[in-house]
Parts: sequence; C-alpha cells; structure tokens
Amino acid sequence: MGHRLSKIATRTGDGGETGLGDGTRVSKSSARIHALGDVDELNSALGVLLCEDMPADLSALLTEIQHDLFDLGGELAIPGYHLIKTEQVARLDAELERLNAELTPLKEFILPGGTRAAAHAHLARTICRRAERVVIAAAAEGKVSEASRQYLNRLSDLLFVLGRTYNRLAGCGDVLWQRGRAHDGATD
Repeated sequence: MGHRLSKIATRTGDGGETGLGDGTRVSKSSARIHALGDVDELNSALGVLLCEDMPADLSALLTEIQHDLFDLGGELAIPGYHLIKTEQVARLDAELERLNAELTPLKEFILPGGTRAAAHAHLARTICRRAERVVIAAAAEGKVSEASRQYLNRLSDLLFVLGRTYNRLAGCGDVLWQRGRAHDGATD
C-alpha cells in the first residue's frame, strides 16, 4: 500500500480548495467537504465514547462502526465510489432491535444525560444527525449512495438507544423532560 500519509502538511489547501480522492479540486466550503468533516467528527466522538467502561459487545460494535465511518469518509472523498453496503445498514438495524428490546418503552421525552457514557452517546447522536443532513446536501451536489444516507439515519437511532443502554447498565434511569415546569417564578 505504500506510505499514503508521508507528508501531512502539503500547503495545497491554502487557497481554500482541497483535493478529492479522484483528483478533482473542490472548495473547502462545499457540502461534500462539510460531510467529510462531520463524519470525521462523529468518528472522533465515538473514540471518546470508547474510552468509557462498557461491555465487550458494545465496544466491538462501536469499533466496527468506526471502521464503517472511515469507509463512508472514503466514499465521500471519491464521488461515485460505494463502500457502504446495505448489509452494514442491516447490521445496525439488528443491533438496534437487540438493544432496544432490553429497554423499557419510553412514555416521555428524555434529556441527553444520566451517565457520562450516555451523555457521550447522545452527543455522538447529534453529530450523526448533522452529518446525515450534510450528506443529504452533498448528494444534491453529486453522487452519494443511498446506503450511506440510510447508514447515518440508522446510526443516529442506534446511538440514542445506546445512550439509554448505558444508563440501564449503570442502574441509572433516563433523565425525563419535565414539560411545563416553573421557571424562577415567571408567569405567562
């Protein structure tokens, strides 16, 4: 494979453009480059989450997702190249089903929190939702696979369920939203 990253600072982006994997140059403000950045940020957020204590199956799941996100980044870097497959989306669906089956049904909205691991999962979920929106915008500009868009949609759902799972494993309940609670004695 050679030394792909032998020179990190190339200075070729100083003018506000960057190169895609197919050799084309695009503005750093393009939706595709924003999508690459958001997917990278999501992968980094999962790296922080993986620093938490968790069961081996959840650690393995998140590590596999990190590899998938790197594939998704490769797909975004090379328009028309497809690395995310429907099987990867199906794997997320299966994990979502498995983990959600262990949780009590929600009757109220919840706030992101509880344990630190749950809060990290919810933060990753919000980054994932942003990445999904920007990938959709990038698809309007050029080729992005349907499987990639579906993958991010399922992943955000899975991260929500993981947040709840971390709270359950810690014996901590979800943080329920309290609708209409008083705010410092203010009245309508």
